[in-house]
Amino acid sequence: MNSNSLVSINDISRDEILDLIERARFFEEHPNHKILDGKVVATLFFEPSTRTRLSFETAVNRLGGRVIGFSDASTSSSSKGESLKDTIMMVSNYVDLIVMRHYLEGAARYATEVTDTPVINAGDGANQHPSQTMLDLYSISKTQGTLNDLTITMVGDLKYGRTVHSLLMAMQYFNPTFHFVACPELQMPKEYKEFCDLHGIKYYEHTEFSPEVIAASDILYMTRVQRERFSDLMEYEKVKNLYTLRNSMLDVAKDNLRVLHPLPRVNEIDRDVDDNPKAYYFEQARNGLFARQAIICKALGIDVLNLKGDE
Repeated sequence: MNSNSLVSINDISRDEILDLIERARFFEEHPNHKILDGKVVATLFFEPSTRTRLSFETAVNRLGGRVIGFSDASTSSSSKGESLKDTIMMVSNYVDLIVMRHYLEGAARYATEVTDTPVINAGDGANQHPSQTMLDLYSISKTQGTLNDLTITMVGDLKYGRTVHSLLMAMQYFNPTFHFVACPELQMPKEYKEFCDLHGIKYYEHTEFSPEVIAASDILYMTRVQRERFSDLMEYEKVKNLYTLRNSMLDVAKDNLRVLHPLPRVNEIDRDVDDNPKAYYFEQARNGLFARQAIICKALGIDVLNLKGDE
């Protein structure tokens, strides 16, 4: 495994998280460089994506690199039965970095075992999504002025939502308090609650999305109930619209509260929330560009903090 790969948020330490946030801040101030001139990055998306793929490709383009790859696995040789191992080994011959999204948990970790080319996990099943976590952390840091001692409420699909799993693990260093709001079918999995217990992280579970929970929160992290994770569509229909954030519900919120969402949304945030100054999900998506520029440079061993004036 290339030591610069990023498969899980647990692959990086507290200091590395803070360093990536500082580098993302640098790229927000200085987004355009030519430091990837001559570098080729493969984006291998075996699962559909819009924001993640486009922000990674934009990050490479703004840094002067080139992108190859696919956004639909049906157009790749995997549709002919080519194994993931063979695809990764073949692509590794052509590129300096692989960015991969896959529907199977553990696929990104497996990719790092068959190539020396650094791999960035752009989401593997319901497991991890570390680049989303870094843009979430950057967004939280920007809006709250700190990552420390915050109350974060996660709402909706906490069972299959890889973004909430990764964020929970990343926050272990910053003394958070979590509120988990979910129906019994979509509660935070046992292993993540055990992770909280092991690391002394306070958490509370709720089935009701109450004013008291909203009033206590610094960050309100909404999630989509993901139809693609359900084998039983009847179960999906039963739970898909249980939790919806409406603008009036934010009347009890603290001034500093910000609403995050990894997007795309369906019905879990009403459109009337969009104009509320507490809504931050579109800015959050924009932050993905800067966070991913920082991650790409780290994966390629590039010290970006010496780049000022090199635009």
